[in-house]
Amino acid sequence: MSSISRATRAALGASVVALTMVVATACGPDNSDPTAGAPVGTTAAATAGATDKPGGLPPIKLPTADELKKWSFDDWDKWAQQNVVSPAVKGFWDLQKILKAKPYKPGPGSQPTAQPTGAAPGQPTTQPPAQPTAQPTAAQPTGGAPTQPGGTGGGGNGGGSQNDPQPKLVEMKPLPHPFAKPAHVNGKLFFQDGKQDYVCSGTVVSDPANPGKSNLVWTASHCLHGGKGGKYHTNITFAPAFNSSGAVSAGKQGTLADAEPYGEWGAVAGMVAPQWTAEADPENGGPWSQYDFGILKVANPDGSAKSLEEVVGGSVPVWFNAPREQIASVSTYGYPAAKPFDGMELEHCEAGKPARRSMDASRPTMLMTGCNGSGGDSGGGWFTTKDGKQVLVSDTSIGGSDNTWEAGPYLDDVAQHALEYFSKKSK
Repeated sequence: MSSISRATRAALGASVVALTMVVATACGPDNSDPTAGAPVGTTAAATAGATDKPGGLPPIKLPTADELKKWSFDDWDKWAQQNVVSPAVKGFWDLQKILKAKPYKPGPGSQPTAQPTGAAPGQPTTQPPAQPTAQPTAAQPTGGAPTQPGGTGGGGNGGGSQNDPQPKLVEMKPLPHPFAKPAHVNGKLFFQDGKQDYVCSGTVVSDPANPGKSNLVWTASHCLHGGKGGKYHTNITFAPAFNSSGAVSAGKQGTLADAEPYGEWGAVAGMVAPQWTAEADPENGGPWSQYDFGILKVANPDGSAKSLEEVVGGSVPVWFNAPREQIASVSTYGYPAAKPFDGMELEHCEAGKPARRSMDASRPTMLMTGCNGSGGDSGGGWFTTKDGKQVLVSDTSIGGSDNTWEAGPYLDDVAQHALEYFSKKSK
């Protein structure tokens, strides 16, 4: 998996907008504001967003997993006031920048260090070798990982906090061109971390407060924010149905307009979970990956009031706290850009019933598939069917270094409250 060097996560100068603003005023990336976008925290016990400036916002203590589930609207409001995102510069991205941008997805990181007192039924009784804390070079063990301490804590809906055996490998396949209309909710995400350009994936999701008129995109936290000690990425831009026509497939020299049927929708607001900003090492998976989801609000590139949902012809509802036994299968979508993929195709994986993966028993146990996606499909949507309709249940977060599995966060009360708040306050 392609990783991000620590050197690229230096402080990013940016003019910023608060989540509650409706319209962002675009400024150059060098117009920095030293009072905005301060690092949220340094350790799991640190406070978030503290400032010693007169009239500054009071510090927010990093909540535990249980406390975060119970956050009120006011709690999210305080957090949102300390979340800032740089307005994307219109016209910043051209086709050459997009083609040269690097794929972005962390590796699996370390296995939990806590030892279980006993194995779950059907699980091996010995601990498999731990993954290195640096970017791994060996494949994830194919046998079952041990039961995590804490019983069913953090699993949600009786899901438990166990690690299941690695699922059977399933290969991603490109969608035929042109994409069927329902697939136009999927798109390619571009952003900068420092001076380096990167790519991820995202999905147009339904906006609870603005039915039929959503401007919201669901993706992964690491596609929006640099994690512990970092800031929000810059020039975050979403291109729905990228390369639907196949204009830039197989080395074709199509134009940017050919590759982007709906243009480029620049970010004007964003949000990730507090645990991500205080703890995450974006180069590797860890307990923070269990909250690796992010939400964006984007603006119509032609300046009109027509929403993203209206333009692409639909959006996908998010199914929060989905009973795991009811997730009979998932289809994952994204634009993998690391080998053997080139980032130009919208790939999908029909993965079957997802397994479980956990690194912290107190947090929602992740969903895991045997899909062979690679860096660049991070943030791509995981879909299942509810009442005969397509819904989103996760996004691609981490994966094995040998591209034999991927995992995404389980979207529980925390993710639901974040979207509800974001929906109401980002009008």
